[in-house]
Amino acid sequence: MIEFLSSHYLVCGKTDLRRGIDSLATIVQDQFQLDPYCQNLYLFCGTRKDRFKALYWDGDGFILLYKRFENGRLQWPTNENAAKALSNTQLIQLLTGWSIKSTVHPVVPPKKTLANRERSGKV
Repeated sequence: MIEFLSSHYLVCGKTDLRRGIDSLATIVQDQFQLDPYCQNLYLFCGTRKDRFKALYWDGDGFILLYKRFENGRLQWPTNENAAKALSNTQLIQLLTGWSIKSTVHPVVPPKKTLANRERSGKV
């Protein structure tokens, strides 16, 4: 299924998963100014982060998918006002339980070098 999709969008933040096709399509169109009728996959997550819905237009109707993980939770971005475009790799990472955002951050080295600390006896 992933190969024929145009793009994948993760709708950040919490979505009421009691919503159906029409309500989710309205969120895509009104809140994010995206076209729910093109062949994009839109992913929505609820409060619990152990389930999500996916909305997809296949050319003659919408497909609504629902998945619940039996063990574990999704790493879902919390920014309520964003729809994040995902690459194929990020989509697969998300759906298999990996975070799509790196948890490794650049580090600014300390001003004092290790050699200077050794000489001052602070090691």
